[in-house]
Amino acid sequence: MRAAIITISTSVAAGRTEDRSGAALAELAAAAGVEVVARETVSDDRRQIEDLLRRHAARAADTPLIFTTGGTGLTPDDVTPEATRAVIDRDAPGFAEAMRAESLRHTPMGILTRGVSGIAGRTLIINFPGNPKAVHELFGIVAPTLEHAVATLQREPGRANKGARHAGH
Repeated sequence: MRAAIITISTSVAAGRTEDRSGAALAELAAAAGVEVVARETVSDDRRQIEDLLRRHAARAADTPLIFTTGGTGLTPDDVTPEATRAVIDRDAPGFAEAMRAESLRHTPMGILTRGVSGIAGRTLIINFPGNPKAVHELFGIVAPTLEHAVATLQREPGRANKGARHAGH
């Protein structure tokens, strides 16, 4: 499995703060067997985020996973969910829903995150919060599903998944 990690933060992109959440996400992904093939940073600018997501999604054979971190809160410049929705073809809400539920186990502020997850072509995009502690708390929720998700996305249309136990697999 290969992934691109995109940190969405104006202060990180400008070099004013360190990218701790992107570093945490890369470390956790690698520990879960995901090869991180790209790490990029972009400002909280919807058009720039969309362009970067589209560029990586166009290379689904190389990077079938895109993890973003940051821009999922309530401030006016938190536009990662809107940019992601503009790029995805289909929702895959279970990832974001599961992360929100887990986040609430750690803090009532977890209800404030607006991250989304979905599919652009054959690439799965998952928005993580921009807090390194939250990234550590939440990555383990999605990690066990990533290999199956990538295999399913890469399967040819119309080919049944004989090993699936649940509808939708």
